Amino acid sequence: MRTGAAMALGSTLIGNPVALAGIPAKKRKVVVITFGGGARDQETFAPEGQENIPHLMRELIPQSTFFTQVVNRGILGHYVATASLATGVYETINNFASLPPEHPTVFEYFRKDLKRPSTDAWVVAPSNGFNRIGESNNRAYGPGLGASVILPKHLLTAAMSGRTTDYEHLLRDNYESPLFAPDLGGNEFQLQQLEMMLKLSVDDFKSHALTLSSPDELSVYIARRLMRQLAPSLLWITMHDIDIAHAGAYSLYIDGIRRTDRLCAEMWKAIQSEPEYAGNTTLFILPDFGRDSDGDSGGNGFQHHRTGDALSRTTWMMALGPGIREGAVYDRPMQSTDLVPTLGSLLGFSPSLAQGRPIVELL
Repeated sequence: MRTGAAMALGSTLIGNPVALAGIPAKKRKVVVITFGGGARDQETFAPEGQENIPHLMRELIPQSTFFTQVVNRGILGHYVATASLATGVYETINNFASLPPEHPTVFEYFRKDLKRPSTDAWVVAPSNGFNRIGESNNRAYGPGLGASVILPKHLLTAAMSGRTTDYEHLLRDNYESPLFAPDLGGNEFQLQQLEMMLKLSVDDFKSHALTLSSPDELSVYIARRLMRQLAPSLLWITMHDIDIAHAGAYSLYIDGIRRTDRLCAEMWKAIQSEPEYAGNTTLFILPDFGRDSDGDSGGNGFQHHRTGDALSRTTWMMALGPGIREGAVYDRPMQSTDLVPTLGSLLGFSPSLAQGRPIVELL
């Protein structure tokens, strides 16, 4: 993977960071994008896979600090793995149940320590159980201190009042367990809030959805509305299109990677174009985990993520923005639980129950 990153950087391996210290604490913002669904190196940063991620390779890596070995030592299910990223602890909750994380989330630490309002922390996520990811069941935090959660597919279903024929390509809820339908709960954004908070009518929402090709495109559309109308300081976007790989079609898996690559670049451009975000926002992009290797007899290759082998557990992360060194590549192993302590150091809150460590190269 380092070879791929070095190719993208050319001769520039270390640039000059822009001091984050010069940005007032209340103006600092963080956007986290999980490159969700599980993608292996061989379809991304390995030489044979780089054609699938042209935006990451040509536009984002040269502006980023890039980590080549981010290890997930937890459960390799999308909801529980994303919950682990958001708490800094390897969660053990049922991946297919509508349960909150057991440990405080980054959103709760952020809001409680810094006394931020509910409008300052948001999650935009796929709808297979992610409605509970905004806040934990920890007694010291819990209800009322987490992020608001927008599930665009739930919003679209509600907007259509059950008449979803023209929108079915945007509404597939879970690629692993099609019968799973989580109960609503947690601090979930409701349809009636659409016009009031995002200045978007239900009719305009439905009309724009018809122009989109995937659920992740719908998520990015909603995230950009959030940025423009509410400008939250902590915004978390979970991509999920890549998980179509569970259907067993390699071409759809590659399409998901290419689309996610494009959408990550679109979000970085949006950050640069929005006045509330430009010049004071740090963007993190990282997968939740990988997928099985082709050579492991216990797995199904790209289709699943069940073996716990190296390709399933070892991924990458990039960080971009003021104070982040451009063109730096680090090979030392780190854990996915290191993200939350790093966000705490950047934004000024203390994630006291997180198990990871701040990433010193970003501070």
